[in-house]
Amino acid sequence: MPLICFSSPKGGVGKTTLAAHLAAILAARGYETIALDLDPQNSLRLHLGIPFREEGGLFSDPPRPWRETVRGAAPRLRVLPHGALDPRRSMRLQADLLDAPERIAGPVREMLELPGTVVIVDCPPGSSGGLSALVPLADLLLVVLLADAGSAAMLPQVASGRVLGHGTLSNRLSAKLAMVLNQVALDQPLSKAVLSAAARTVGDRLIGAVAQDVNLGEALAQKRLLLDGSEGGAAEDLQMLTDAIVQRLGLTPAAPGGARRDYAALSDWGLAE
Repeated sequence: MPLICFSSPKGGVGKTTLAAHLAAILAARGYETIALDLDPQNSLRLHLGIPFREEGGLFSDPPRPWRETVRGAAPRLRVLPHGALDPRRSMRLQADLLDAPERIAGPVREMLELPGTVVIVDCPPGSSGGLSALVPLADLLLVVLLADAGSAAMLPQVASGRVLGHGTLSNRLSAKLAMVLNQVALDQPLSKAVLSAAARTVGDRLIGAVAQDVNLGEALAQKRLLLDGSEGGAAEDLQMLTDAIVQRLGLTPAAPGGARRDYAALSDWGLAE
């Protein structure tokens, strides 16, 4: 089954939010899903209901096998947190992954061998040791950009496949690269212009666009995911993004069922009704 990697040229674009929603929506549709966090911010777990106080993960000290650190988040959805590291150890880890890519490629290969399992990886912003290690295994690399002027300047790099690097890494990424434009506000001229420019410049690399939506912000504040697309806005866009990915990867239709449509992390933590 496929490996989907989320990345971005810079932080703060909603990459982790989109990765968490894709994982939860696929699980709700019946796909066995593993969400793996390679971003040292270690925040993917929070979106998927792992309490803040639980900081353990794949790269915690001492290291543990991935099967011992993976956590159940919802029916058919498992989360493998990054683990808490101080900044110096985080930098050293990226260098280690460049020198010894099997440290992460090996566990991910084992996950991909599980029958009917989709693996979604939240990579750190920019080029990283983890992303470099997983490129040979990845089926789709989703680059997340915002509908702003800074992202507009990066569109030619997305079109050329060089948004996350150059040379050999760029060449290997190019065929697998797709883009999601996040926080699109069609009532704002700049945002609307960036969306139009992306459609012209990136072409079929533009696989989805997600609206700027106060409901998504409120859901994140409540540690809740928008899994029901019937309310429109970002919720509908996230469902459409999932549709596009399922179609692009040719995923076999899954059995119905999975995560609750009203899944909320705070409820799972016992902090809300």
